[in-house]
Amino acid sequence: MAQSLPSPAKAQRSADTRAWLIVSGVTALWLIAYNSVKPLADWLTFALLGLAPDSRLGDAVAFFLYDVPKILLLLTGMIFAISTLRTFFSAERVRQTLGGKREGVGNVIGAGLGVLTPFCSCSAVPLFIGFVKAGVPLGVTFSFLIAAPMVDGVALALLLGLFGWQLAGLYVVSGMTIAIIAGIIIGRMNMERHVEDFVWEIRGGDGAVAEEQYTWTRRFDEAWEQVREIVGKVWPYVVIGIAIGAGIHGFVPEDALAGIMGKEAWWSVPAGVILGVPLYSNVAGVIPVVDALMAKGAAMGTMLAFMMSVVALSLPEIIILRRVLKPRLIATFVAIVATGIMLVGYLFNLVI
Repeated sequence: MAQSLPSPAKAQRSADTRAWLIVSGVTALWLIAYNSVKPLADWLTFALLGLAPDSRLGDAVAFFLYDVPKILLLLTGMIFAISTLRTFFSAERVRQTLGGKREGVGNVIGAGLGVLTPFCSCSAVPLFIGFVKAGVPLGVTFSFLIAAPMVDGVALALLLGLFGWQLAGLYVVSGMTIAIIAGIIIGRMNMERHVEDFVWEIRGGDGAVAEEQYTWTRRFDEAWEQVREIVGKVWPYVVIGIAIGAGIHGFVPEDALAGIMGKEAWWSVPAGVILGVPLYSNVAGVIPVVDALMAKGAAMGTMLAFMMSVVALSLPEIIILRRVLKPRLIATFVAIVATGIMLVGYLFNLVI
């Protein structure tokens, strides 16, 4: 009697079980590696290289050798987890969810989905056109477009690992609050006439797309591909940023930075935003520098304002959005978001 072949459902369950076992094993190895970074960095710095523990060079080298593997491990683990979560959200599902939503509730949902949905500057235009085509109000669309880059997955992973869940949570709440309020303001200003005409001309159609079926095997495969792509792109910025941070940590006097970027310097927050708006940098290279600056006395609100302006108001995104937005709406978008970031910076400096 011929042996029956396993059903596709059973084969898929078996594949998903293997995928979970592999992920569990890799997670255990990740935890072992992460907990070994500090003693290994100290051994390399002070035993192998023979640097004095209380020397400036020793502090800088130990900082570098500790932070490079630590941040790369954090990026790998957190991006994998976040990317797995994001496989439950598609651009089409977001458009369907936001279509027809009114001001207020729509802005909150838009900002929340912006945090959860994969986004990059190059996708700003097709997302904007797709939202307009689906009948999503302009203000709700902006809440999504502001939250998506502002609450960046890489930034969240690094903040969580370097500063803990409290600051990471405040970062998410602040970014979403700015996105919600900015979207409401833009929506109430009735600025639809400042959207390029061709965007309105292509409206129509229901945009229905069949939902893809995801298995756990596919979710993990796509998450691992995101890890390879993102870490492969940002690791040079990580190394450069940590090298700068190591120099600050080892050689820059605390009093000097505290006077320039501390809470008492009222102009430090707007200066951070002004510096961050034109400065296009990968966030993975910015946060190690922020970590070192804060350790030397820079104010948290100032550093958060700088980081948010780099992420949310980058020149490439503004240039790309110019294809669908007229200059007045672009200027309004930048002004409202920059003001919101400054208010968050002052608030953090006041309460922390």
